[in-house]
Amino acid sequence: MTQDRVRVLLADDEHLIRGALAALLALEDDLLVVAEAASGAEALSMARSHRPDVAVLDLQMPGGDGVKVATSLMAELPGCRTMIVTSHGRPGHLKRALAAGVRGFVPKTVSAQRLAEIIRTVHGGNRYVDPELAADAISAGDSPLTAREAEVLELAGDGAPIAEIAERASLSPGTVRNYLSSAAAKLGAENRHTAVRLARERGWV
Repeated sequence: MTQDRVRVLLADDEHLIRGALAALLALEDDLLVVAEAASGAEALSMARSHRPDVAVLDLQMPGGDGVKVATSLMAELPGCRTMIVTSHGRPGHLKRALAAGVRGFVPKTVSAQRLAEIIRTVHGGNRYVDPELAADAISAGDSPLTAREAEVLELAGDGAPIAEIAERASLSPGTVRNYLSSAAAKLGAENRHTAVRLARERGWV
């Protein structure tokens, strides 16, 4: 019977949540949790060795967020469907996730039984997006930032100096300043720190 089970990878840096989910999913006859990971890097290495059918990824983890992990999995293991579970369902995150080929996007408030149903839905080749998260994403509109502006803003997020951002983005310091001031102007922010905060609140970086 085992070969008919849906093989699931769980990735969440909160040990308690991950353990509880694994225990609850283990009660489902047709689901088998084959691996648990606490970070983005661990999720990728576990997926490579266990080849799950469905990867349930926390959006915010150390070592690569859920969307980045999903993007890598799509390239390396196209047979593995991905889902994002999040307590921060911001509009931009949903759009990034869907663009990365994620098949499910659900809040952490979902019950284990419902999550099991969604895993089956995703495994069957269908998509599931939480209706409230979808409505928020539609009403928020698209990000006004270009990919480069978002990247530079993200690098500025931890308060790094211009010279360091320039080095990490392979740009000149002047170009970095231009991107940051352009991003701040688009977001109506008085400085780059406010711009980072606003962009993060909307899930655009």
